[in-house]
Amino acid sequence: MMTKPRIIELLSPAKNADTAIAAITHGADAVYIGPSNFGARASAGNSLDDIARAVDFAHSYDARVYATVNTILFDNELRDAERLIRDLFRINVDALIVQDMGILRLDIPPIALHASTQCDTRTPEKARFLEEVGFSQVVLARELSVDEIREVRKATTVPLECFIHGALCVSYSGRCHASCALRGRSANRGECAQLCRLPYNLTDRHGNTLFEQKHLLSLRDFNQADRLEALLDAGASSLKIEGRLKDIPYVKNVTAYYNSLLNDICERHPERYQRRAVGKVHLNFKPDVAKSFNRGFTHYFFDGRDAAKRMSSPDTPKSIGEPLGKVKSVRGNSIIVDTKKDVANGDGIIFFNHKGSLSGFRANSVSGKAITPFEKVTVAPGTMLYRNFDKVFNDTLADGKSAVRSIDVAIRCWKVDGGIATEITDERGTNAVVRHDIDLQPAKSDQQEARLKVFSKLGSTPYHLRSLILGDTADVFIPASTLTTIRRDAVEALVRATKLRHHYDFRRQENKDATYTSATLTYADNVANHLARQFYADHGVKHIEEAMETCNNPKTGDILMTTRFCLRREYGRCLRTPEGQKWQSDLMLTSGNISMSVEFDCRNCQMLLRHM
Repeated sequence: MMTKPRIIELLSPAKNADTAIAAITHGADAVYIGPSNFGARASAGNSLDDIARAVDFAHSYDARVYATVNTILFDNELRDAERLIRDLFRINVDALIVQDMGILRLDIPPIALHASTQCDTRTPEKARFLEEVGFSQVVLARELSVDEIREVRKATTVPLECFIHGALCVSYSGRCHASCALRGRSANRGECAQLCRLPYNLTDRHGNTLFEQKHLLSLRDFNQADRLEALLDAGASSLKIEGRLKDIPYVKNVTAYYNSLLNDICERHPERYQRRAVGKVHLNFKPDVAKSFNRGFTHYFFDGRDAAKRMSSPDTPKSIGEPLGKVKSVRGNSIIVDTKKDVANGDGIIFFNHKGSLSGFRANSVSGKAITPFEKVTVAPGTMLYRNFDKVFNDTLADGKSAVRSIDVAIRCWKVDGGIATEITDERGTNAVVRHDIDLQPAKSDQQEARLKVFSKLGSTPYHLRSLILGDTADVFIPASTLTTIRRDAVEALVRATKLRHHYDFRRQENKDATYTSATLTYADNVANHLARQFYADHGVKHIEEAMETCNNPKTGDILMTTRFCLRREYGRCLRTPEGQKWQSDLMLTSGNISMSVEFDCRNCQMLLRHM
């Protein structure tokens, strides 16, 4: 028996409605966007009207909009969260991305629920539990290997969502309490202080400095471009780009890049995969993720722990960009660069100076391979230059015409009593028929060209005319103004039909007998309200500690970060190798007034950073 191809989606971030629209225009099948509250990005909230605008645009392409309601909630916020969720359901948001299990005990409509990355889903058992209690989609931890993802797939049936690109948190998501404990700003409440991007000293118990002022916890950016097919084969269905704080040019470029890759996979395997949304994307630029913000790239643990290569970016947490070339010489104020790339006035160029610190300049003028900065810069021959801002490329992305997404339609006309009927059908078979009463007069000339001219004017709509069949109306004359009315009415009818046909998932039924994966929860499990406590108790948990955010009393020894990333493995000092003895135990990370002890849990191959 033939099986249907699996629906896959490219899921892009949206800081606001304009970014959401840009993402869909450049190839996204879905976007995730934060409402005014509880969205885990305090600086990326949106009004209901703005989210509704994004929903209206998305549904025209059969794309989806997911709202992030993924902070942990306090008791005094539960009613507000309940009202917000009802409002999001009313404006036809497709699903909520949530972390707090208290939401499952609110009086809310049956909107689909997706388990956020903040739920820290690393195991088949955790993913299966989330499916059993009603989640329609589960976001997996970024740290998982392809084999681990495959094992989760075997244990579940709901779509699995996996990150493919963007910034990486060094801690397991939902398990980072450093910002809360050390700065009073909770990452689980959308106020991360980004302590992982700071420069740290690493010292041993004897006071020896192993690293000084290096960004030891700052990871490179995730890039799974050459692992997409393996990821899909392992069972992922929703491929997620990180970056709800990123600007529109970033979202356009990265979305377009992965859209092209996914289209290629779907074209090669139409029997296996089908994109969720409809419409072809036509670009006027060539996507290149190296030209957008990045700290260098990594596959992280996708290929397994042993295959993992350098993951961190210890010299800077800032964007490095693309390699430009080495400095050949310096002549006066001009820097001669050995590069094959075209450099333009206004390009941003950076390099690491003789102290290992990041420096940079803006190109004021360019003549061949000679670049003159706006201000005099000291840079030695042999220094590698990087371009972290390509002005020409970014100007193209800033243009509102960087892409067009259109849905092919066919129009067919035929005579009816007293007038004409017009059917418009899109490439997925959705159709609409409109009828207009017209006094049909014989045509004196061929009508194909005249009708085609009017019906092709679809520029402000999602559609592109693929074919026109006049049928038995070919011999009648219809004024251009009437044809314009027919076209407009047909398009409006098709838009309505598309939105009516839009498929919504609804919240799955909760299995009351499902048992949680542990009988004990600590502060690290983020239980911050009585409904979340009730939920876990209903599912077999016997001992539940309050979240750190509610007790607001971090103690010495509390685990602030749990990471699969390991400083010993990163720098060839794993304790399972002879080289590991070169570093003493009892290591400590310090940055200003921040101090964390470093513990290596070799049994579970993870690193723990504790409060001191």
